[in-house]
Amino acid sequence: MIRFVLALLLLAVPTAASATDAGWALLRDGGHVVLLRHAMVTGTTDPANFDIDSCATQVNLSARGKQQASKIGALFAARAAPIDRVLSSRYCRCLDTARIAFEAEPKPFAPLDLLKTDEKEKAAQIAAIMTEIRGYSGSDNLVMVTHLENIVALTGVAPREGEAVVVEPQGDGLRVLGRVTF
Repeated sequence: MIRFVLALLLLAVPTAASATDAGWALLRDGGHVVLLRHAMVTGTTDPANFDIDSCATQVNLSARGKQQASKIGALFAARAAPIDRVLSSRYCRCLDTARIAFEAEPKPFAPLDLLKTDEKEKAAQIAAIMTEIRGYSGSDNLVMVTHLENIVALTGVAPREGEAVVVEPQGDGLRVLGRVTF
């Protein structure tokens, strides 16, 4: 039984590496949309006194998260993955991930904030994100820094903190083209 589990683990490692390699190949070519989950954070939920305009009232990047964001930017540069624009959730953990990784001020884009609980508001958020993705036609990559829940709702994929999901519009939804783990 232990050998079986070890064999499965060994098979999974090359798959993750090849998935990351395939994702990098897409990003080097440019013209893609990247849904990037914010880097590692200090907690799991925002406190009751949450204020979108005050980082002191939010879950923020941990020291490891700041290192991870720096690594994301370094790898984008080293692998020559061109960036056209960076849009970000207004939450500090997303803005800080974008600032550290791409060394530029991201454009805050409210639809990338955590999804609303009201179904109509949530649908409007997803529609706004989809409109932005469908409207993108640049030759470099569009990076959208957001949250786990948003990426799951858009793609069905649950990325790790700091993981990138490369997507394209397909029908009413999105097709996942590749993933990059940092």
